[in-house]
Amino acid sequence: MSKPDYYEILGLEKGASSDQIKKAYRRLALKYHPDKNPGNHKEAESRFKEISEAYAVLSDPQKKGLYDQYGHAGIDSRYSTEDIFRGADFSNIFGGMGGLGDIFGQIFGDAGFDVFGGGRRGPRRGSHIGTEIEITLQEAAKGVKKVVRLRRHEACPVCRGEGAKPGSKKLTCPECRGTGQVQAMGGFFTISRTCARCNGEGKIIQTPCIKCRGSGRVKIERKIHVNIPAGVDTGLRLRVSGEGEAGAKGGRPGDLYVDIYVRQDDMFERHGNDLVCGVPISFAQAALGAEIEVPTLNGKVRMKVPAGTQSGKIFRIRAKGMPDLHGYGRGDELVKVAIETPTGLNARQKKLLEGFAKECGENVNPISRSFIEKLKKLFQ
Repeated sequence: MSKPDYYEILGLEKGASSDQIKKAYRRLALKYHPDKNPGNHKEAESRFKEISEAYAVLSDPQKKGLYDQYGHAGIDSRYSTEDIFRGADFSNIFGGMGGLGDIFGQIFGDAGFDVFGGGRRGPRRGSHIGTEIEITLQEAAKGVKKVVRLRRHEACPVCRGEGAKPGSKKLTCPECRGTGQVQAMGGFFTISRTCARCNGEGKIIQTPCIKCRGSGRVKIERKIHVNIPAGVDTGLRLRVSGEGEAGAKGGRPGDLYVDIYVRQDDMFERHGNDLVCGVPISFAQAALGAEIEVPTLNGKVRMKVPAGTQSGKIFRIRAKGMPDLHGYGRGDELVKVAIETPTGLNARQKKLLEGFAKECGENVNPISRSFIEKLKKLFQ
């Protein structure tokens, strides 16, 4: 039975770049690791070995060259199974994500594991935290500084994050003998798991800190100042660097992510960077023309309404909308006029209006005249 193609195993086409190979392996390794598939352990283990072998070959320029030219025959004739994996750097593909052990630890909890070694004894970055801020449209237009209150883990001020009572010593873990890991063979590679007894520390706290009870962290309420730039809209997420949870073992803190919600405004409706504002005008203003006051985010402005304006007509006022978040000018304000029909007329007003209607006939009503012409054609 022929072996499956290494590129197909990783879901790639022949000639894929080094970055594409790394990304494909990272995605599949996380998906098919046996510990993530307890209900289908054997099949997941087989799949995991398969994608690991494919990555070990395609990530090595020399092995990849042989495979591209001769296929499996070029690899099998020169390398044993052990040789295929020798020198392959699996942990490097998780650079910038806390290392292979850390990212697996995030998925599978503190028990975590590291498939190809590397351990979890070094500094680990703190978790990210999130919150929401609600602002008005006016605040979104001008930008605003807000203060959020939150509780987060910080390094214990008593033991400085060590977890042990000041002056006391930590003992070497007898389970892992100070390595922070226990190992087990998994076919042709070694699975290294974080030591459950010392949690990967390699040492055991003999006398815990009274303040943090050995965790090295305590929860503290903080006020965080968040600068919200002009032009933000609902759904935008801001990142405040370093304002998340404290890192473990001296690792840098996580970040704070702030989701923005802009309240609906009573006067303006937002469409991207443009604002739509509905303004009522009288029948006389629409028929004769007028200069009216129109509200904007920066106060009122005067706008001319030409004679014969119809209800629903939209006028554009340049650069009176929202500022662009990236600094590319401002949107416009679109003024939609609505002609008000007078109500509560007295007898004299009604008589005058009736006389006006008789005097006008159809000649001064362009929309009605067009409608009547269309109606005539329909029934001809």
